[in-house]
Amino acid sequence: MHVAILCEYGSINGGENSLLAVLDHCPDDVQITVLAPAEGRFAEALATRALTHVPFSLHDENGHRLPPFEATNRLMPVIEWLKPDLLHGNSLSTGRITGLLSQQTGQLCTSHLRDIIGLSKTAIHHLNSNRKLVAVSRATRDFHIQQGLDPDRVEVLYNGVDCERFQPRPGDGRLRRELSLPDDALIALTIGQIGIRKGLDVLIEAAALNEQRLSQLHYVIVGERYSSKPESIAYEQRLHDRVKECGLANRFHWLGYRDDIPELLNECDLLIHPARQEPLGRVILEAAASGVSLIATTAGGTKEILAHTLAGILVSPGSVEHLAVALKYLPDRSGSRSTFEQEARKLACERFDIRDRAADLFTLWRSVAS
Repeated sequence: MHVAILCEYGSINGGENSLLAVLDHCPDDVQITVLAPAEGRFAEALATRALTHVPFSLHDENGHRLPPFEATNRLMPVIEWLKPDLLHGNSLSTGRITGLLSQQTGQLCTSHLRDIIGLSKTAIHHLNSNRKLVAVSRATRDFHIQQGLDPDRVEVLYNGVDCERFQPRPGDGRLRRELSLPDDALIALTIGQIGIRKGLDVLIEAAALNEQRLSQLHYVIVGERYSSKPESIAYEQRLHDRVKECGLANRFHWLGYRDDIPELLNECDLLIHPARQEPLGRVILEAAASGVSLIATTAGGTKEILAHTLAGILVSPGSVEHLAVALKYLPDRSGSRSTFEQEARKLACERFDIRDRAADLFTLWRSVAS
C-alpha cells in the first residue's frame, strides 16, 4: 500500500510530532511519501527516516496560504504522478484540500482533525468529501459533527506516545545548571505554541498569586509563537510584560523551541498544561509516559486522558484561582508524588502506546484503500 501524506508547515508542532511517531512504526508493506515544505525542522526530521519526501508548498511566494481550489490545482499533477493508493491530509486545513481533490479526481482520501475550530459550510463540504476523517479525541469528533461533519465518516483514533523514548529516568541536573537554579528549586514545565489558546496568561496570574508561598517554584516555558498576526505578537509581548509587572522575571524561563523534550521532562517536577482549548494534548501523553506529575485543564480531549485516574489534577480552563490552588497542592505533596507518577506512566503505556495507536491508523488506511 502506498500512502501519500499532505503536510502544510515546515515547523514541528503537535501534529507533525504525532505523524513522525506513527511513521517510526510503519509496517514493511506500506510505502510512505510525504508532501511537505522543502526546508525547516520537519524536512530535517523526514530526512532521517526511510520514506520519500516530495517538496511541496501550500503557500505562495509571500508565505500566504493558497485558497483551497488553487492549492488543489497545484496538488493534482503531483498526485497523478505519484499514483498513491491513498492520500491523507495531516491536518484539518489539508483535509479541505484532499476532500476537494477527491471530488475532482475520485482519489481515495482521508484526513486528520487535530483542531477544534469553527468551520464554514464550504469547509464542512470539503471535509465530508474525504472517505474517512480521523479525530484525535471524542471532544474533537463531537464538536465537528455538531457543525455538520458526517458522523459515519469520523473515527476517533487517539495520538500515541513512544513509551521507550519517554520514560522515567533520574535527572542529571542539566536544566538547573543551564538556568543557574539551586538544587532545591522546583521546576514546572509548560510546552506548546505561544498563543492565547495555550493559556500562558492564566499560568502567569496563578504564579503571581503563589509568589510568596511557592518562592522555590520556577516556570520553564518551551515553545515558540508561529503566528505573525498582530494580535498574536501583542499577546506574546503582554506575557513578558506581565511577568515583569508581577516581579516574576527571575522565575519564568523562556527556552523557545527545543528538541530534547524527553530529557527536559526528566528534569522537571511537574508539567502544567493551562490550555483554554485542546483537542487532545500530546505533551500530556509524553509527560505521563515520563512519569511526571500533571496539572492540566479539562479543555477538549484532555479529560479523556486524565479523567477518573490518579495521574494528575484537572482544573477548569481559564480559571486563575483553580490553577493557583493546584499549584499549591502538588509541589507540597512530595511524599505522594510517586502515586501520581506511577499512575501517569501506567495510563500512557496501557492506553496510548504508539505501537498500538499507529497500528490503528494503518488498519484504517488499509480499510479505506481496499
